[in-house]
Amino acid sequence: MSGSVSYYAGLSAEDQVARRYARNGHVILSRRWRGRGGEIDLVAQKDGDVIFIEVKKSRSHARAAARVSPRQLSRIFLSAEDYLGHLPAGANTPCRVDVALLDDAGQIDILPNVLCA
Repeated sequence: MSGSVSYYAGLSAEDQVARRYARNGHVILSRRWRGRGGEIDLVAQKDGDVIFIEVKKSRSHARAAARVSPRQLSRIFLSAEDYLGHLPAGANTPCRVDVALLDDAGQIDILPNVLCA
């Protein structure tokens, strides 16, 4: 996949996942937020909890999940710390990191709270 096709496929996947979270009552706070560790695809909130969401798209959910590395999760965690630093409760804000997997059929599988899995 070329760079621009990949970029637009990623945006489309993020939009689909954002709509899914919104349908479930979440408010999308930010898209493609950049912190010291790198980019967080989506940041959402529901019932006072902040959810940092990594979106992965591939032919299958298994292939998408295989693309999430421990190093990448560490970078997301660093950026999440930066994000929390801008909130009134700071590090005391209830939060979690989810991974949203999207396959070629458009099916979304959410892996909630992956840092505690």
